[in-house]
Amino acid sequence: MRQRTSAQLWGKQGARGALIAGAVAGACCLPASALAAPASQALAGAVSPTPASGTPTLADTGTTEQVRQLVQCGGTMYAVGTFTSIKSGTTTSPRNNAFSFSATAPYAVTSWDPNVNGTVDTIAFNGSDCSHAYLGGHFTTVGGAAAKNIAEVDTSTGALTTSFKSNASGEVDTLVVANGHLLTGGAFKGINGSTTDPYFASLSPTTGQDDGFAHLNISGTYVYPGVKPNPTKAYNQQLSPSGTLDLVEGDFTSVGGFPRQQIFMLDLGGSTATVTGWSSPEFDGSKGNLPQGYAYQCSVKEAFYIRAAAWSPDGSTIYTAATGFEPWNWATNKARIGLCDSVAAFPATPQAEVTHNWINYTGCDSLYSVAADSSAVYIGGHERWANNSNGCNHPGTGAVPAPGLGGFIPGATSATLMENSSHTAGLYSRSRGNGADDLLVTSAGLWVASDNFGGNTSCGGQAGFSGLCFLPNA
Repeated sequence: MRQRTSAQLWGKQGARGALIAGAVAGACCLPASALAAPASQALAGAVSPTPASGTPTLADTGTTEQVRQLVQCGGTMYAVGTFTSIKSGTTTSPRNNAFSFSATAPYAVTSWDPNVNGTVDTIAFNGSDCSHAYLGGHFTTVGGAAAKNIAEVDTSTGALTTSFKSNASGEVDTLVVANGHLLTGGAFKGINGSTTDPYFASLSPTTGQDDGFAHLNISGTYVYPGVKPNPTKAYNQQLSPSGTLDLVEGDFTSVGGFPRQQIFMLDLGGSTATVTGWSSPEFDGSKGNLPQGYAYQCSVKEAFYIRAAAWSPDGSTIYTAATGFEPWNWATNKARIGLCDSVAAFPATPQAEVTHNWINYTGCDSLYSVAADSSAVYIGGHERWANNSNGCNHPGTGAVPAPGLGGFIPGATSATLMENSSHTAGLYSRSRGNGADDLLVTSAGLWVASDNFGGNTSCGGQAGFSGLCFLPNA
């Protein structure tokens, strides 16, 4: 599949306005059956609903802390976010906003400690080179050395790599390395001495300077009656399985000279990155609004709503995860419509305007992350239900409890929720908290990055998984 003052309003976990009644901690409004350990096993190929024991957790500091992104490089997992200490077994280690641990049991926390003085939203590596990591977020120092919002660090010593320029004018929300280019998105207008490519720039992984690969001229914000301020930014991105295409989510109306809203697709195969023809009237407004068009705008408090996307393993399908509450001009008591607070599947045809294959609604609870393997589409947020197209902040006809985490069997025109053996709740679950901010599928299973809001720490019906949970392959 990221906010402080801006992050608390527009970060990876999404806006948490008072209109989202589901934002309360714990498991309000769910039957006990939804909180118990799942009673069945995952379908063949999907991950187990039972978490692996012994994974590191956020230490209880009495404040809300969060893991915002997880990345694996080699045999090591790297976690970044907003936190101050990590617990592993009976040992608690101080770690400011970044740490690493073994990807296999007993999941031992390493000595790596870059000691970042602010939130780290994103981490990336240059291919299989695990010796250095790139960090982005909202910070001013790394290990006591000056570095503003972007940095390269040594993964052995945690020290800042001074040959890489480390200065972005605004928050850096997303980093991905593709074909020798560090693709960098955020709220910045200038980065490492250049103002040529605001909000999304391609940097040299060696120097940090703009390498000219992506000149997108991103601009615009979402404007409609009553909408709250929603500053331009590139917020999240996902490389295709082939590495030749890149999805980018954010707040914009023009990208590369084309009208684009919420999400766009880049072709990385040429000498420069180019915007493809992939888009949809369901989120770009190209066919207008209701009643003749599409419900492409959500609540005035959540104008930017497609917060994450994922590719199917074969690259043929794109899955989106959305906040948004409800369409801005749509009555709450009507059946759900549009993409607000949903997971959806779209054809990934690079040069085509598309419409959805299927949509599944939470019923006015936000989703912040999505991932997929060959057997399932996984979603994370602070949702209470799935299959809830007929309810908003209550379970409508057909709704199934699925708190905090869900899994769907992908289909051509609809997605089937994986349920426990008694068909009383979704197969997967976790403490809802603020919401699962990142999901990462690896060859071993599914990693879930979340928070400790309200002191709730359960995953799969078991307590003790504050901020991190690993569901191994079944």
